[in-house]
Amino acid sequence: MSAYESECCTADQPDATISLLTKKDFQSAQEVKWCPGCGDFGILSQVQNVLPKLGIPREKIVFVSGIGCSSRFPYYLNTYGIHGIHGRAPAIAMGVKCANPELSVWVVTGDGDSLSIGTNHLIHCLRRNLDLTILLLNNQIYGLTKGQYSPTSEFGKKTKSSPLGTIEQPIHPIPLALAAEGTFVARTVFADQAHLGKTIEAAARHKGTSFVEIRQNCVVFNDNVLGTFTDADTRGDHWIYLEQGRPIRFGKDGRKGLAMRGTQPEIVAVGEGGVREENLIVHDARGASNSQAYLLAGLAPPEFPTALGIFRQVEKPTYDDLLMDQIDDAIAKNGRGELAKLLNAGTTWLVE
Repeated sequence: MSAYESECCTADQPDATISLLTKKDFQSAQEVKWCPGCGDFGILSQVQNVLPKLGIPREKIVFVSGIGCSSRFPYYLNTYGIHGIHGRAPAIAMGVKCANPELSVWVVTGDGDSLSIGTNHLIHCLRRNLDLTILLLNNQIYGLTKGQYSPTSEFGKKTKSSPLGTIEQPIHPIPLALAAEGTFVARTVFADQAHLGKTIEAAARHKGTSFVEIRQNCVVFNDNVLGTFTDADTRGDHWIYLEQGRPIRFGKDGRKGLAMRGTQPEIVAVGEGGVREENLIVHDARGASNSQAYLLAGLAPPEFPTALGIFRQVEKPTYDDLLMDQIDDAIAKNGRGELAKLLNAGTTWLVE
């Protein structure tokens, strides 16, 4: 078992009854409707693979979505679900979790949903650290509304709404999540189903807000946006798999590595020019500082490969636990109270 697999599978084993659930139990009767070749099919499949492993009954799982292609997810899962409004999925999910902390709450959203009108809700959800899981499907385009540039589209992108090329700089989801002090921040890609499944499972098992950016193409309006990133023959040179406590290596047979030259990262050839494995950066997602996570999140083509895996994974008190503690303390001190008395307490006015 790899370090990554060990990291993903440390939760208690589910009880015997719930463990009998299978992937099929989480498939709804709805016909799955996305464009042929869309990465959403693979993402849905991996979510349905992960859910039986968690040992949580279906009636205690809620999927919340906003607006976009990704927001069809609640229809395709045999759990509770809410198809919300544009950008508000994190806000709805926060309300659901606070109303019933026993629920396993998931948000499935897209780059046009949560990084445009919903950016503030996403940021506040991350900083509050409620115990829920956010899957952000990033294809760098507005797919449902037929191909306008999105907040994550690259500078100069020509689309129906930017025929001369967009003059906006893109939002980068991972640095944004790190800036909001997310306690679990990760990136994966639809083209690597094994890594996708492991990352989703690790996120689901984390206590706190888990944020996973899932990179993908839009086969109709933004096909091949990831380019060689998804080419099985060459992607080893374009991806870095982050593993906790391991030196950062990539490329064929791990011959390349990432080292620091002063304050800047550089690509080195392991075994050449006196470069040894101990000269490489050792990945630490669990450190107190965000500095390494920011550095790795900033790696981008063509100068560097793209980093995949868990950038940050730390434990902090969750908002929902703290909220319930406050409520319990208030009840212990003052009793349960009565609504009618509360409405008539304090300073009141009589309007005649």
